[in-house]
Amino acid sequence: MAQRKASRRRMETVASGVAELVPDPDRDTAFTLLLDDAPQSHVDLADPTYLQFEYVRRIAAAIDLVAEPGRPLRALHLGGGALTLPRYLAATRPGSAQRVVEIDGPLVEMVRRELPLPERANIRVRVGDAREAVEGMRDGAYDVIVLDVFAGARTPAHLASVEFAGQVARVLDPSGWLIANIADGPPLKHARAQVATIRAVLPQACLVADAAVLRGRRFGNLVVLAGRTPPPVAELTRRAAGDWFPGRVETDLDRFAAGATPVPDATAVASPAPPAGLFGNRK
Repeated sequence: MAQRKASRRRMETVASGVAELVPDPDRDTAFTLLLDDAPQSHVDLADPTYLQFEYVRRIAAAIDLVAEPGRPLRALHLGGGALTLPRYLAATRPGSAQRVVEIDGPLVEMVRRELPLPERANIRVRVGDAREAVEGMRDGAYDVIVLDVFAGARTPAHLASVEFAGQVARVLDPSGWLIANIADGPPLKHARAQVATIRAVLPQACLVADAAVLRGRRFGNLVVLAGRTPPPVAELTRRAAGDWFPGRVETDLDRFAAGATPVPDATAVASPAPPAGLFGNRK
């Protein structure tokens, strides 16, 4: 069995580094995508509702709660990886029209070949820069936008400004939601600035993260749910608390931002690099 698993391992050089698909030792139909040894995605081809990474489960919980169960959504995913969330949405909300923007063309081809999408999933993948793609989209085109873009292990600076956030807000339906994954660690300077930046255009928001991350004690992922109407805080709190790795929902974002102001293009910076050795014990 171990030899058979090893033979299914795939490694290729793609535009953003060395991509590797590693079989999950506990699930015969599942793989983890690594980019330069950093975990990017986990996919179970037989069960797209199985989500290995806790921050992905938090994003999925937000998607579950922003509309009545089973209702198809118009979804835009900025950042593709192994297309974990588009697969999840296709399974839980059949008929959803989904577009993915991923800058790494060779990675897209590798994923399509090695981890094929379900036949009836309405998922279109566009190779290109997320900001350029959004700037060319029509107003109010999407119900949900998932922002989860990393170049290596950092979100690029041009996707961290209020000008970009304004473009995202423009292409959202008036009742739509942005779900953004922010990676940061002590003292959470980047996360606080990003919360201020997103709320400048989508003021109704909350944060979901591990309590230690929210308190600035360790590096991790913070998921922002933001829109123009109040988020489903009570249900999201229950979902986060009942997870395998319980999370906390933060609603007092004035306090969390701690005086941070929206970041313009002129001073935007990439998210901080994770500390060395972080991924050695990850999930």
